Amino acid sequence: MSAPVQVGIIGCGVISDTYIRNCSRFPELRIVGLADIDISRAQAKALEYGIPFWGTAGELLSQPQIEVIVNLTVPNAHLEVSLAALRAGKSVYSEKPITATRDEGKRLVSEATDRGLRLACAPDTFLGSGLRTCRKVIDDGEIGRVIGATAFRLNHGMEHWHANPAFFYQPGAGPLFDIGPYYLTALVSMLGPVASVAGTATMATQVRKITSGLAQGGFIEVGTPTHVSSLLSFRSGAVASTINSFDVWESDLPRIEIYGTEGTLSVPDPNSYGGPVRIRTASDTTWRDVPLLPEFAGNLRGAGLLDLVLAIRDGRPHRASAEMAFHVLDVMQSILESAERNEFVAVASSCERPEALPA
Repeated sequence: MSAPVQVGIIGCGVISDTYIRNCSRFPELRIVGLADIDISRAQAKALEYGIPFWGTAGELLSQPQIEVIVNLTVPNAHLEVSLAALRAGKSVYSEKPITATRDEGKRLVSEATDRGLRLACAPDTFLGSGLRTCRKVIDDGEIGRVIGATAFRLNHGMEHWHANPAFFYQPGAGPLFDIGPYYLTALVSMLGPVASVAGTATMATQVRKITSGLAQGGFIEVGTPTHVSSLLSFRSGAVASTINSFDVWESDLPRIEIYGTEGTLSVPDPNSYGGPVRIRTASDTTWRDVPLLPEFAGNLRGAGLLDLVLAIRDGRPHRASAEMAFHVLDVMQSILESAERNEFVAVASSCERPEALPA
């Protein structure tokens, strides 16, 4: 076996623990360096996990042995950090969204293309057993031709549990840009690209009280809509209704359902890698479970990074592509623009459905 691809992580917040632990399971890659704007945080993580190098982002990017950078910074820093990594000759795997705005996304994708470097982006949950099984059900025609879908994610935000919740309520985040990528990526990976959108958006309150962490008792000024509904028209002809909210205390709505001419597919939480996957066709008298395809059934955040590393080795396209991530970003910004203009908005970008992951 060839030597592992050496990887550096920029951003040592809450999600970095999951990436570090999961990536240690992949012999094809090795995390060798950490960086954070708070150097003491990078040092603490490096000591905790036995990672040899830690420092500033600039110091990490100067390490010649590092081939891929994982960008785990807050959304409004994604462009700056990813650009710096590309300009240092590193391929990039970024947390979602790929950037905070459409114009930033165009700039970043163009930079990667011009430099001949790889640019990939979370979420990678569409590589998990659950969503792969759903795609196979659709591709095999088990529910007939897909005509519609629903996708709902409703909760009461992050200030009740997150150590640093303020950024979730600023442009580039909110329920649409933070949670929406899981749902929209799942839909695009199954149904293909979106052609047009209509959106509505509001917020329950302009100020939210922090009830957890070191900032407990403080307040957040909300700078982005916190309850967003949309209608999506796919290029395939299917249509979908979505709601993403940080303003709902409780909900019994399903995560995602896909409606076909011959039946309905119940899709698991797209922020997970497993099931259950259920189907009920015209000939069924009740719901039935669909056996999951193997691999990636647990919480394997970082599977997209592994696929990127293997794709670099094999000289093939990676699946968590910049084109799909940019298309999802374009859809989200179009939803907010539609809400502001009170009209349907055409989505200019497109992408290919990622190649199905072989067993």
